[in-house]
Amino acid sequence: MSGTCPIRSRLTRRELIQLVRSGVLGVAAAPLSSWAADDDSRSTIAVVYPQIGEPFRSAFAAIVRGIDERTAGRILRLPLAGESAPESLAQELRSRHVRALIALGRSGLKAATTLDLKLPLIAAGVLSVPEADGQSGTVVSLAPDPHLLFTRLKAFVPQARRVIVVHNPRQNDWLIRLAREAARQNGLELLAFESEDLKSSLKRYQELIGQLNVRRDALWLPQDTSAVDDSVVLPWLLRTAWDEGLPVFSSNVAHVRRGALFALYPDNLELGRHLGSTAMAALSGGTPPPRGMQALRQVLSAVNVRTARHLGLDLDESAQPIHLVLPEQ
Repeated sequence: MSGTCPIRSRLTRRELIQLVRSGVLGVAAAPLSSWAADDDSRSTIAVVYPQIGEPFRSAFAAIVRGIDERTAGRILRLPLAGESAPESLAQELRSRHVRALIALGRSGLKAATTLDLKLPLIAAGVLSVPEADGQSGTVVSLAPDPHLLFTRLKAFVPQARRVIVVHNPRQNDWLIRLAREAARQNGLELLAFESEDLKSSLKRYQELIGQLNVRRDALWLPQDTSAVDDSVVLPWLLRTAWDEGLPVFSSNVAHVRRGALFALYPDNLELGRHLGSTAMAALSGGTPPPRGMQALRQVLSAVNVRTARHLGLDLDESAQPIHLVLPEQ
């Protein structure tokens, strides 16, 4: 480059790319393609996510990879460290001409909903949110779609006719509404019992266990902190269900490690692809994605083969994909 070239000592990335393309500034072909890939004009979708320890760090990384696959490298990554100032985040989004926002995790969604920006918002990595926050965009819950759960139940336990669930309506009322329709579509009857805390949930389970018919009933454990805990309710429930021969399935893969028959859990890469496709559709000017809570459909399945044998079930006949077999050998 000539020393007389009238270029400021500090140029924006976009200005440098324009100079290269015009021939004023000469660089090798490889750096040009690298700079063009990072052109600000292409970073139209921002992804806000928390900087957090394992195993959540790897989960968020897989989701972001999936988003990147569906957005052709157009994403701007904005990791959050601690309490990020809404003003600085909003300024970053404006300066980078962001046109859609994907928020991951509770802190990512909290940061996104504090911004006074009229952007399409797609969120994931949370179980549930207050109704007002849910209406600000599309929120994909960590809770697996009941239709997918019930389809697996019918495949693994063909004799099942009723599903029993205990839940806190403040946490999972939206999910139970979906479950009622999913049960009908799968030829099942759903018996849903409301509970406000663990003490009343344990009492409800104790009342139910003696009334259930193990030849037609199955117990569903949602991700609900008022219905199940790991230290008291879950151990008693799984031990009693084992003794009675009652099928128990869950929305939490950790329960399968403890003895539940099966669970569905997030396929993080596929979830990212879905989020990326949803954001691209929002930018295309077509039908906007639905607002509010959406159940998770990008799932993998885990099965406890020891429990299946105990219940006399033949998993090979189910023709269902099993991604994680427990207990691990």
